[in-house]
Amino acid sequence: MTAHTEERAAELRAALADELQAGGQLTDPTWRSVFEAVPRHPYVPEFWTLTTAGQRRVTSADPDWLDLVYADDALATQLTDGVATSSSTAPGLMLVMLQALDVADGHRVLEVATGTGYNAALLSERLGSHQVATVEVDPVLARLADSRLRHSGYTPLVHAGDGREGHPGRAPYDRLIATCGFSRVPSAWLEQVKPAGLIVCPLGWGTVRLVVADDGRAEGRFLPVGTYFMAVRDAGTTGAPAHPGRPDATSEHVTGLDLNVVAGEEAFRFVLSLVAPGTAFAFERGDDGRATAVELWGSDGAWARAEDDAVRQAGPRLLWHAVEAARGLYVEHGRPGRERFGVTVTAEEQRVWLDAPSRPLPCAA
Repeated sequence: MTAHTEERAAELRAALADELQAGGQLTDPTWRSVFEAVPRHPYVPEFWTLTTAGQRRVTSADPDWLDLVYADDALATQLTDGVATSSSTAPGLMLVMLQALDVADGHRVLEVATGTGYNAALLSERLGSHQVATVEVDPVLARLADSRLRHSGYTPLVHAGDGREGHPGRAPYDRLIATCGFSRVPSAWLEQVKPAGLIVCPLGWGTVRLVVADDGRAEGRFLPVGTYFMAVRDAGTTGAPAHPGRPDATSEHVTGLDLNVVAGEEAFRFVLSLVAPGTAFAFERGDDGRATAVELWGSDGAWARAEDDAVRQAGPRLLWHAVEAARGLYVEHGRPGRERFGVTVTAEEQRVWLDAPSRPLPCAA
């Protein structure tokens, strides 16, 4: 990095902070100061972007590298067999989640999914490195993040391990933040976060903010912003459920649901991600851009395909039934926003609800 490049990075960072503040993602002046103090570019020396020609690798040798780094975009930073398995979260979403975490001086924080280390750097700048522990399932990524953090002057504890287990060695924590996707909040976290502590965690196609109670239960509502994160994974895997192929259907019926609703309405797919957790989606479109087929599948072998109005299903869950149930609930309640949904988590179960814990959603788990 030349001095001129560092100066340019600082200018781009300040401009992005202005943009995020104007857009409402950045509301806390303390986090603005942190954001302007911590550069992003040391943590993303290379990444991949999607172009019309496919995936493009971008490095510091490219003239548009810094401009892309300081755009409000997620950056794919690791590919496994052509599939992104690690990324740097879009700064605007990162700041929304950090502000929802509501940290204060003296708080001890556990981060799950270190990734590049940039989020851990922001937390370390805000709280001090000694207050931050971060867990990364991929030991190579953990080493890289630790090296980049130290080179930038931050020394949080970076642990290579399964974030679903938390990190009991530094517990209890005042706050826990995850930056990978879950279908269920791990029960180990409930044991490691103090009563009245907060957990901010991507769940389905949303992010929930939970308060831990004295009895070990955690409960809270979803943030209003739309989010989608790479799924939590084991080392060496992508985290996405493997496609089961086209199994013989054990159930067939006719649906009246418009496939374009399933393919096109992100808010509805958020509801579906709660009703049918751990499910992957794929859409096929005709020349006119309209959806001609929708396919869903889960890691348990459940599978459904709707083509025109014909539905075929197989496996332990009737996934298209979950689609229709989710659509009915979504329309019946006036297309509710994410903030009307909430989650109650105990060591034994997880219940998703609408408006109040006494109104649980049906779940095809």
